[in-house]
Amino acid sequence: MAVVKVLIVGCGDLGIELAHLVKTHGLIPIGLRRSLNSDASFDSIQADVTHPNSLTVISNLNPDFLVYCVAASAQTDENYRLHYVEGLRNTLIALEGATNLKHIFFVSSTRMYGQTTAELLDENTVPQEMDFGGRRLLEAENLLKQPGRSWTHTALRLTGIYGPGRNRMLNIAANDSNWPTKNILTNRIHRDDAAAFIMHLIKMKMRGGEVQDCYVVTDSCPVSQYEVLNWIAAQMGIETSREDPKVVGGKRMSNERMLSTGFLLKYPDYKVGYLAMLNTV
Repeated sequence: MAVVKVLIVGCGDLGIELAHLVKTHGLIPIGLRRSLNSDASFDSIQADVTHPNSLTVISNLNPDFLVYCVAASAQTDENYRLHYVEGLRNTLIALEGATNLKHIFFVSSTRMYGQTTAELLDENTVPQEMDFGGRRLLEAENLLKQPGRSWTHTALRLTGIYGPGRNRMLNIAANDSNWPTKNILTNRIHRDDAAAFIMHLIKMKMRGGEVQDCYVVTDSCPVSQYEVLNWIAAQMGIETSREDPKVVGGKRMSNERMLSTGFLLKYPDYKVGYLAMLNTV
């Protein structure tokens, strides 16, 4: 059986979890990140996507799949441009001679859906009212659509990632004086489900299955932020004095296309996911 290599560019928390899954499925993960990788269970490369000269090291890797999942290091337009647009462009240029490269997965975000609505939004919804982050992510997605490329591609629009080590909501719930003044609609995806879905698509592609060019990656329970906080507080045995304000703002994302691939969520709603986190605290 031929060796199948998966290059994971931006190998942070999500990328490391994906690398473990790739290895479990008998494929070869190769991580790329700015800092040295403390996880020695798979090969990694130290490079910076914002510095093209550092990427020459990947020009001869010839991976079968590329997963681009970098994270911006600051909430500014320039930082988003450098990491998502120019970083992706630099990576694609470095891999121009990769004859084995079959498919590119770009980890994007539903941040580009800036509209406020209680209606379910999906991959066919036109993003509106984008902030700088949404605009840069969409610009990066469009880079993959340029003609003349030999590979296919998929944009993965993730909602808010939570999971091990991401305790923001637990910390907020523990003290209701820290709760937000607005009660908005929220969407989330557990880190492990996000990584598992990428692995699911890689396996689909290897079997010759049809992989779409865009998926919203989220769980099956869009819900108001106060509902989540009240539930977490109750599980922690904390009494709160906050009444749920009217829901104002936010959006609801649909995972119908994601589930239509046959993928099964391990954490289909916030209760299952946060309960698993609370049981390990």
